[in-house]
Amino acid sequence: MLDVAHSSREQALGAREQGLQLGHSDLSAAGPLGAWLRGRVSAGFATHGGRLEHGIEEAYAETTGLPGGLQLRGGRFASQIGRLNEQHPHADDFVERPLAYRAFLGGHWNDDGLRLNWTAPTPFYLMLGMEALHGRRLVEEAASRSGRVGVRSFTLKTGADVGREHAWQLGLSYVNNRREAAVAGLHHGHDDDDHDDHDDHDEDHGHGDHGDAGDDHAHAHHHHHGAAFSGRRSWWVDLSWKWSPGGNPREQQLRVAVDAARITGINRYAGAGEHHDALGLSVVWRWAPQWEVGARSERLRVSEPHGDHFHAARLREHAVMLAYKPSHLQALRLQWTTQRKAAGFDDAARRSVQVQYVLGFGAHPAHAF
Repeated sequence: MLDVAHSSREQALGAREQGLQLGHSDLSAAGPLGAWLRGRVSAGFATHGGRLEHGIEEAYAETTGLPGGLQLRGGRFASQIGRLNEQHPHADDFVERPLAYRAFLGGHWNDDGLRLNWTAPTPFYLMLGMEALHGRRLVEEAASRSGRVGVRSFTLKTGADVGREHAWQLGLSYVNNRREAAVAGLHHGHDDDDHDDHDDHDEDHGHGDHGDAGDDHAHAHHHHHGAAFSGRRSWWVDLSWKWSPGGNPREQQLRVAVDAARITGINRYAGAGEHHDALGLSVVWRWAPQWEVGARSERLRVSEPHGDHFHAARLREHAVMLAYKPSHLQALRLQWTTQRKAAGFDDAARRSVQVQYVLGFGAHPAHAF
């Protein structure tokens, strides 16, 4: 999948730099691994700072025939928390991911570990899932040793069709993160495990050192790899509703989605009043088979660590987009985005115009709800 975009100005916490850049593009291979397993490998490519970055985004095997609706996956894969994280960014409705994903997950969080899902035998969709992940690709440099399982997540997804025209889905996730981000200005001890994690990251992406995920100017690092803001406990809620007049989503469809997230336990110095939260609403209307228009409004509030105290930072973002999709593997999108800071985020883009082109090759798996 090829993703190319031109931006008049890069956005705070954005993944795309000013000018013409290669966005999140990938090459994937998938297929059966014997009678009981299937596997997938994906290599990702993008340009940052005038350099081409690449790395293995997915390399996992999962079961295909466990009884009782169970499925086990192991390897490197994208976490299923939130509405969009498991989906590749080039399949999104907007050029940039919602603020919650960019600030709290680094845009598209994939990691090494295990996942166990159970799909209930109910007339409606009901799935319960657990993940045990290393966490080094979420928090690159930790303040102390966290072991080989740094992050645990628990997810519930449920939904149903309502007649021929309506469908909805609700997602709830809780994340326990043992990898407390190191804070600049404080001299935490780092053990071999932490340094190994940082070395692994550099090897995966082929670039030099980056600032700590929780340092004094985390929001100024546009192209962070990992979360700009993290904490011990995270709650994610997402709700989606789709309406297809006449029951044919290819002809016309209205999609409404809400994403909300809150993170507490920022670090050992954080009190009850220090937390991060984000809220976003998006509406997309496909009025003809090849044309879509959409709008999104978001708010981000964070408590940024500065040594053993915190500074509040606020960011609002609004976007409108028009997309032409001649086929399900092509999209040409024009987007207008504004950002307004209430505090912090000195790199907020007051106005940004982006043109994106996405082109797919070969077989492509179906996207989630």
